[in-house]
Amino acid sequence: MSDFKIIGENIHTTRSIKLGGIRTKTIDSKNVITYRKKGEKFSVMDIPENFENTQPYKQGQLKHFMIAIWNGMNGNNTQGIDYIKWEIERQTNNFASYLDINVDEYSYKLDEQIIAMKWLVNVIKEFSTIPVSIDSSNPEIIKAGLEEYDNHMKPMVNSLSLERKDLIDTILNYDAQAVVSAASESSMPEDAKERLDNLNNLVEFSLGKGLKIEDIFIDPLIFPISVSSNYGQDALDAISMIKDKWPEVNITGGMSNVSFGLPKRKLVNDVFISLAIDCGANSGIINPVESKIDRIINIDKNSEGFAVTKDMLEGRDEFCVNYLAAYRENRI
Repeated sequence: MSDFKIIGENIHTTRSIKLGGIRTKTIDSKNVITYRKKGEKFSVMDIPENFENTQPYKQGQLKHFMIAIWNGMNGNNTQGIDYIKWEIERQTNNFASYLDINVDEYSYKLDEQIIAMKWLVNVIKEFSTIPVSIDSSNPEIIKAGLEEYDNHMKPMVNSLSLERKDLIDTILNYDAQAVVSAASESSMPEDAKERLDNLNNLVEFSLGKGLKIEDIFIDPLIFPISVSSNYGQDALDAISMIKDKWPEVNITGGMSNVSFGLPKRKLVNDVFISLAIDCGANSGIINPVESKIDRIINIDKNSEGFAVTKDMLEGRDEFCVNYLAAYRENRI
């Protein structure tokens, strides 16, 4: 679906894989990360010794993009760059329109975060054929990334919110597109109406400052359906309301958030993205390697799996009881 704009979400220092899982091997008594597998052949990225002493490692988790960036900047430069290049290729080959990058967890020191962001931006500039989306909770990191990118292609900022409206000046200075969040200044919205109230303020402010409506990607905020049976329908209602109010705006969001805590997450994500598209979404912050857009567009809406999942996502299955029963009974 060429008009569905995928913001590929995977190149984040928060991302982890399981130590001892299918993405790791032990070679010469050392644990390594494997990638670019073709049959029995694969590439390897070493795990620096300093990562073996971290809490995530001891808990069996490998923050693989943090390791790749560290290797690229401090250790095995070739391995670190090649690992990121591989992910760029995977995202692009699966129809990503943007590469969302985040280095916030690389360090707790701002100067080191900025150095990491600049380094990563230059890797993206060299190897990517699609533009970057600079994602950070810190406006200084966003600005540093945009400055380093230097409008190599039209970039995106993730995200502009009521809490940090001043970021609009940086977005405009670098001629960037922007993910615009439905969050309030101090909390997450309770329902679709509150989302729209927050967006009325922020969208009109952004348009008044000079941001073009076609450069706005509204994030209605998507929360896990396992937490509240209303969360799926709240987000879908918000998408419909946004589409009605601003027909020209792009509507996106972290689509996979909806499935946290549930089995068969791929099914939940596929059904939710399908429903979101029907409501007016034309974009998603997703991992396109897992959420393949062609599969989602052609999903069988007459299947039991779709029907059971749709009922849950639209609030007709409190506590996900029917969905979990269907899963346990191998009906989905």
